[in-house]
Amino acid sequence: MPTIVTRNSLVVLSQLHALTKPRVLQLIVFCALVGMVMAVPKIPTLNEIQRAILACVGIWLVAGAAAAINCLVEKEIDAKMKRTSWRPTAQGQVDGLLTLLFSSVLCVAGSALLYFWINPLTMWLTLGTFLGYAVIYTLILKPLTPQNIVIGGSSGAMPPVLGWAAMTDQVGPEALLLFLIIFLWTPPHFWALALYRVDEYRKSGLPMLPVTHGTNFTCLQILLYTLILLAACLMPFVYGMSSWLYLLVALGLSLVFVVHAFKLWRQYSDEQARQTFKFSLVHLSVLFAAMLVDHYLF
Repeated sequence: MPTIVTRNSLVVLSQLHALTKPRVLQLIVFCALVGMVMAVPKIPTLNEIQRAILACVGIWLVAGAAAAINCLVEKEIDAKMKRTSWRPTAQGQVDGLLTLLFSSVLCVAGSALLYFWINPLTMWLTLGTFLGYAVIYTLILKPLTPQNIVIGGSSGAMPPVLGWAAMTDQVGPEALLLFLIIFLWTPPHFWALALYRVDEYRKSGLPMLPVTHGTNFTCLQILLYTLILLAACLMPFVYGMSSWLYLLVALGLSLVFVVHAFKLWRQYSDEQARQTFKFSLVHLSVLFAAMLVDHYLF
């Protein structure tokens, strides 16, 4: 009997962990860490390292809570889409009450950690991000407007701001530049995904841009956003946050992103949309990694 109970408990824990969208959480925490590092203009002290670790844990907990609520609210939509049908809530493996309780525990624990061990500003900003994603985006924007990912992208762009606030107890213009980069990166990233999965989104009933405005219009929007994103990615150098190393990497990555978008616009194919989506992940990850390297070398 104890073995059965243990196995069942491990299965439930694994299912609950899946609801936090671990891959997305990794990117969120990484982007928050970038904000923390950039906020400290020198080699961090032991206290600053400890502060950053605690802040990452707090942000991870609250972000995981928001992801779980998203899975709960969209369980019927997720069940209709191949990309998300595996989620435990979509398959009915985890009931709504347990998911809600799990999300609440994560949110309260993360908020308390941020409030008492980091600072109230970070806690309120993180909680606002939770509400923006779990409530405003998931419940209101996503099912109502094809611009859902543009408006809702503000929540996804917040991690560097949270990281900056955690280390400085304020939100500086540098943090807002990092916010702007992710905000402009989000639409072409998600629209590329929506293009080659348009049938799934159509089946789900969500008004994603390729469903409501067609392939050609969506490809044009992706191209325009990548051009604006290119300019935004150069701003950290212009503002003095980063040096030539970051500039070269940012320029190279952004130009390749534009080329992907241009090919998509000129001659659409699902394969090109898939390649554009995959490169968007490389773009943001390598861009911020280059910013970190540049920060310590120059």
